[in-house]
Amino acid sequence: MPDCPRSDHPTTAWRASLLLRFANDAGVTRLIERAHSGPLRVQKPLYPEGSRICHAIVIHPPGGVVGGDCLELAADAGAGSHAFLTTPVASKWYRANGRVSRQDVRIRACAGVAFEWMPQETIFFDDANVVLDHDVQLEEGARYIGGEILCFGRRASGESFRRGVIRQRTQVRSAGKLVWWEQGAIDAGGINSRFGLHGASVCATLIAVGPPMPAPLLASMRAIDPALALSQVKSVCVARYLGDDSEAARGAIFKVWQALRPHLLGCDAPLPRIWNT
Repeated sequence: MPDCPRSDHPTTAWRASLLLRFANDAGVTRLIERAHSGPLRVQKPLYPEGSRICHAIVIHPPGGVVGGDCLELAADAGAGSHAFLTTPVASKWYRANGRVSRQDVRIRACAGVAFEWMPQETIFFDDANVVLDHDVQLEEGARYIGGEILCFGRRASGESFRRGVIRQRTQVRSAGKLVWWEQGAIDAGGINSRFGLHGASVCATLIAVGPPMPAPLLASMRAIDPALALSQVKSVCVARYLGDDSEAARGAIFKVWQALRPHLLGCDAPLPRIWNT
């Protein structure tokens, strides 16, 4: 994992990192290592679906990220394990104050692993300047579901995203082959452009890597919400949402997750209780 750049204002910016390692122990997925530096951690593993699936809730105690902050998360899952990572609340990225904030997520999944990265919403306040980097490495036979919901400004509070820029890069490799690559920048000045968000303030993406979805399942997911679009190329299925309501985006993306999880991972998809608190 690349180191975050050091801040010129160490007393006002946080550099936080978290390392998690999961392993299969006779059918039980265990969190065998957790190491943190700074305000980023997991309190304890949870098993709301039974011992085969380990849930870990990633906590950022300050409650928000300010200009110059940098968060690093690395998660490694051993062969035959099933890890589910989420967050307890929406993430908040505040104004830049002349400095760039950053989040780096690195996921490594061995053969036969099922890995899910499903954080709650990310809210960008006006004048935020953020870099998001997401890297997933899957060995042969590993399966992955990753989702994100990005909210630009706080529409319900009458706050829009008038200034700032969000740069994003996502790549997924399966068995050493690049199967998904996406990068771009969402500038406040271009949100209204048809080449930006076409005036929308919320966008969401869910990426699933594994056995292709059958046509009836794809059709049922496309019918979930008219603001959803789905596409599938070989082992990669992608769902997109574009709108102005974070709750609607959350509902649509979570329903897609519930629909595809049994096919992709061979298990039901009860909503985690933390998502309803």
